[in-house]
Amino acid sequence: MRISKLNSTAMAILALLVISAALFVQNGFAQDRDDDMDNMIDERVAVTSIRPVEDIIDTELIVTNFSANGTATLPIETSVAVACTLVYGTTEAFGQLTLDQDMAGGTHSVHSPLLSGLDPDTTYYFRVQGVDDAGIIYLSDVMTFTTPATDEISSDNLLSPLNGASVMGVSSNFSNQDNDGTWGILNAIDDNPGTAWSSNGDGDEAWVEIALGQRSRINEVAFWTRSMSNNTAQIFQFTITTETGEVFGPFDLPDAEQSYQFEVDIIAETVRFDVMSSNGGNTGAVEIALYGEAVED
Repeated sequence: MRISKLNSTAMAILALLVISAALFVQNGFAQDRDDDMDNMIDERVAVTSIRPVEDIIDTELIVTNFSANGTATLPIETSVAVACTLVYGTTEAFGQLTLDQDMAGGTHSVHSPLLSGLDPDTTYYFRVQGVDDAGIIYLSDVMTFTTPATDEISSDNLLSPLNGASVMGVSSNFSNQDNDGTWGILNAIDDNPGTAWSSNGDGDEAWVEIALGQRSRINEVAFWTRSMSNNTAQIFQFTITTETGEVFGPFDLPDAEQSYQFEVDIIAETVRFDVMSSNGGNTGAVEIALYGEAVED
């Protein structure tokens, strides 16, 4: 019995020694793994170059184009092609992030990140961030802007909801979004060149019909077609049809670089814009506007 007890005690001690040795080896491996991970992180940080955004931007960063739908844009032009993002929020913790409004993606030099969900008369913090094709990161300081009060936003555009106009129908919005979505039709009548309406691949079949706030005499039409870097989405011709069936146009759009204006004499309560010619794809508009005055019944 004594031998048996000694053997049992010896076995227990041996087991403890084995476990202790295993834990020591395991901890050693874990420490080595942690050290390897730290070294890897240090190496990645060492090869990452972070520079001030002023290295590639020589103009002041100003948030502008505030719209009644709670959007604004920050037009930016960089001397180096970068993928641009902007973080913003009501505190320096930000909480929201926006990208360039370019479906093609990638790096480029002209940027217009869209800020949405903005409350009126509110101060926001923001920071601009970009990364180029070499992996260099560009950062701005944390800055602020204040949105205007609701009653400070107005529009001369007869198509604007601010003037009582409403969308009766649209061929489609990209990715089947609602009219107030990122690519919804309301972005074409918000007086904000940083936003745009994109159809869901409608090409020449794209259209939108809008009821004006009241019967009006229209003397000018303005239309800015959107386009994409893959040579699609650009409208070349469009027409306008009133509620009486009278058709005006076609109106020619030479390019997508700007808004084009056309003098007209139209009396209408509702107007429908139809694409007559395009290079296909997600056709749509940066801005559509009608200018004139109300007509007494």
